[in-house]
Amino acid sequence: MIRVLIERHIAESLETAYEERSRRVLQRAVAAPGFISGETLVDSHDTNHRITLANWRSEADWNRWHRSLDRRNLMAELIPMMDKDETITVLKQSGI
Repeated sequence: MIRVLIERHIAESLETAYEERSRRVLQRAVAAPGFISGETLVDSHDTNHRITLANWRSEADWNRWHRSLDRRNLMAELIPMMDKDETITVLKQSGI
């Protein structure tokens, strides 16, 4: 299993529109092969900073979803609402 950390920063006054569209992204990800679970968090010091932590069966499963036309189309709606580029970090257990 891997974890994917996705960070986004929403432009001022677009929070409601962002929430609606980001919910669609998560709903579609849930249906993607290899998706295990996920949660979205809000930075307590910056409410426009959103962090999604998703668990995927493998990096191959994540990459298939990340590159999919479905995700690209959904992200095309979200990207204009962000004032910074999305940051993605793929994490795996260290073996310690």
